Amino acid sequence: MTDQTTVLTTHALVERVRSGDTGALDTLCGRCLPRLQRWARGRLPRCARSVVDTDDLAQDVLLRTLRNVDHFEDVHQGALQAYLRKALDNRIHDELRRTHRSPERVDLDPQAAAHDPTPLEEAIGHEAYERFESALSRLVPRDREAIIERMEFGASYAEVAVDLGLPSAEAARKVVTRALLRLAHEMQVARQRR
Repeated sequence: MTDQTTVLTTHALVERVRSGDTGALDTLCGRCLPRLQRWARGRLPRCARSVVDTDDLAQDVLLRTLRNVDHFEDVHQGALQAYLRKALDNRIHDELRRTHRSPERVDLDPQAAAHDPTPLEEAIGHEAYERFESALSRLVPRDREAIIERMEFGASYAEVAVDLGLPSAEAARKVVTRALLRLAHEMQVARQRR
């Protein structure tokens, strides 16, 4: 016999957590934590990784958020993932500010080749990231959350289906594909306006 919470949507799990269901809390943590950890690894710069472990950072953000779940407004499907992503973003920015206040001392080897991106490469990457975020914000919430779930959190199509309340992994694949096409269109339109 399978546990009923394994097939519940994130919204339903949040409601159960609010009512004190510790099994739902465990399921929600198990569902959200691996995605947050993957997302943090892609966002936390190398200079801050020695100061803080990305997995610990993601776990801390998740636990702090779920402790205050009563204050969270679940306005649409995928809202919790968006909320967690924003909380993690804020925490990463805090860590970066802390890291820049007390830079790590490193002895430089003049013979070593630099593998870090040049300022131009960083600017181009930042520009593309800003275009991506801007285009993403112009999508409807369902498309935005489908992309975030699949592309940024690395969720499987089956996980996307559960989180977005879709009937199957195939339905989730179609939703994600259409959302990515809309995102590409939005990015192209923004690029042409420049």
